[in-house]
Amino acid sequence: MAGIIRTLILTPPSPHTRSFSHPQPNFRPIGNSYFTRSVSSTRSRSISIPIRIRACERPVEEDGSGSEAAKGLVLGKPLLNFVDRNFLPLALVGGVVLGLANPTLGCLADKYYLSKVGTFGIFLISGLTLQNGEIGAAIEAWPVGILGLCSILFFTPYLSRIILQIQLQPQEFVTGLALFCCMPTTLSSGVALTQLAGGNSALALAMTVISNLLGILIIPFSISKFIAAGVGVSVPTKQLLRSLVLMLLVPLLMGKVFRESFKGVADFVDQKRKLFSKMSAICLSLAPWIQVSRSSSLLLLVKPEVFLVAVGMGVFLHIILFAFNAVAIQGLSTVSGGNQSVFAKKENANAFVLVSSQKTLPVMVAVAEQLGGAFGETGLLVLPCVAAHLNQIIVDSFLVNFWLRGDLASKHAKVA
Repeated sequence: MAGIIRTLILTPPSPHTRSFSHPQPNFRPIGNSYFTRSVSSTRSRSISIPIRIRACERPVEEDGSGSEAAKGLVLGKPLLNFVDRNFLPLALVGGVVLGLANPTLGCLADKYYLSKVGTFGIFLISGLTLQNGEIGAAIEAWPVGILGLCSILFFTPYLSRIILQIQLQPQEFVTGLALFCCMPTTLSSGVALTQLAGGNSALALAMTVISNLLGILIIPFSISKFIAAGVGVSVPTKQLLRSLVLMLLVPLLMGKVFRESFKGVADFVDQKRKLFSKMSAICLSLAPWIQVSRSSSLLLLVKPEVFLVAVGMGVFLHIILFAFNAVAIQGLSTVSGGNQSVFAKKENANAFVLVSSQKTLPVMVAVAEQLGGAFGETGLLVLPCVAAHLNQIIVDSFLVNFWLRGDLASKHAKVA
């Protein structure tokens, strides 16, 4: 028994490892490193005891603010995507709402010619983004341009006779929409929408500029023939011509010269086309904002139901114009060679339908002011045209978004 006890005492204990873990769960090991220390026993034996040291982490926030921020980012991303996809119609609707909510601000902007600045900016951007290949495509599509000019200046004014058959009080609403049919195409929105839709923007530019220049000479004859046979109508030809040159041709040429003259400008603009499209949409939204602000006082003089009828007439007028031009371009593409025809190209068709189906408000306002009350109160003549002008832009902007989504879906289908 004594021998057994002696053996136990003299035999050294087997080495073992003890791990001292920190009670905090937020400590993690730094790599695989261990720090050892020596502990002396009563018999001067050294036992190596590795100690695990864990790095301290930042404690998890208990209030949940981090998770709330993450949720906000997740919810905000779809909203930003929606705004990005529908930027133009949202900008236009926002301009209308702002004009109704605070007319004073819009009238102040009109006092400082901000609407003209917007039109100037749209055509400056058009010149900056106009590529040489697009000019060649516009020249190649000259038959489509001729058809567009005939539709704008000669065919669509016939609708004024149909509109005049409608009985509505005040009668100026009906007469104003009839005058609206005799106007050339919009100065800026048709071009901007064509660019957004990926259409032939050079063709849209050509139809816009030429139709407005020729319209100055043709409008008096159209009004006399379709609306007021035998009534002398004076149109400020010189004033309108000067305005069109300054607001359309000059900024367009400036943008194109700037693009071709300075190295790197073309590459920068082509890389940022989406940004320039948004800038053009913002410039375009200035027109409805200012027009609604200017006409807000007249809205108070008209019964809401009568004004809603006039708005509906404007929408119906635009739908008729759009349907007429869509059928015309489709019919000509069928009889002139089918898919190989210049009328069948999607870029040309988009430009033709968008530009030929719109009517300009600024020229209408200038003409109404020169009529001297021959057809009634000037403000009442213009008011339904303001609504029609806004309707055609908003409707076409949603249509362009629909086209873009369809193109995107078809691309995804081809990739799949």
